Amino acid sequence: MTQEKETSSAPEVLFEKRDHVAYITLNRPHKGNSLTGTMMPLMRQIWGEVRDDPWIRAAIVTGAGDRHFCTGADVNAVADRGGMSTGTGPLTDEVHWSPLQNRVWKPVISAVNGLVAGAGLHFVVDADIVLAVDHAAFMDSHVNVGLVGAMENIGLAKRLPLGSALRMTLMGKSYRMPADRAYQLGLVDELSTTDRLMSDAEEMARAIVRNSPAAVSLSKQAIWNSLEMGYAQACEYGWALLRMHWAHPDSKEGPRAFAEGRAPQWTTGAETDD
Repeated sequence: MTQEKETSSAPEVLFEKRDHVAYITLNRPHKGNSLTGTMMPLMRQIWGEVRDDPWIRAAIVTGAGDRHFCTGADVNAVADRGGMSTGTGPLTDEVHWSPLQNRVWKPVISAVNGLVAGAGLHFVVDADIVLAVDHAAFMDSHVNVGLVGAMENIGLAKRLPLGSALRMTLMGKSYRMPADRAYQLGLVDELSTTDRLMSDAEEMARAIVRNSPAAVSLSKQAIWNSLEMGYAQACEYGWALLRMHWAHPDSKEGPRAFAEGRAPQWTTGAETDD
């Protein structure tokens, strides 16, 4: 699945599926893997396939090259069209970059291979696991170009101490948070190197896909949705999810396989589990 660039036959986003894992690569390294208007409907299509294909159990998002993960919106393209353009609907109808914005309840790993800026933070703050090379850096440049730092920055405030999220948001390009500091504060879950990044991400993904897809999905929903609730309400919500799952075949297959000393055969809804 590819999307043509305006002046080149190279795909702006690469998408492939292997061993129950979807690989999504932002593919504009000559432009810092920046985002264009033509890429959002493509991302919506890709995330829709990740969401709806039962064969896919996890996804890895990365950028092409080793300098930039994603530097946000292509500002030159924004200038050429005279500013930002969007519809008048709610966020759920207008923005489709990240897995959560597309209601993807399968685990997503962001393999951060370089600089992340602006809208590139969508893929970080909405990831389930963030793996970054040791030379990566994180910054937000919305205010530098006269735009509001909002959606990605609210996500930053969920994953960082408030002062750190505000520092990145309000100082703009004057402040880059290095990977080791992002790791210390929890924005990054594990540090890697350029030569190990994708193999480390794949090792994580392989561990995930061995588990019950239904249990994994509901577990992800329990944790993400709990962020919008008080503690008591979140626990009741989690209790409802796990009780609902007791009727699923995987809740019986897992203990049975453990007792019999064999690999479990999970129910996925896919035609084949190969």
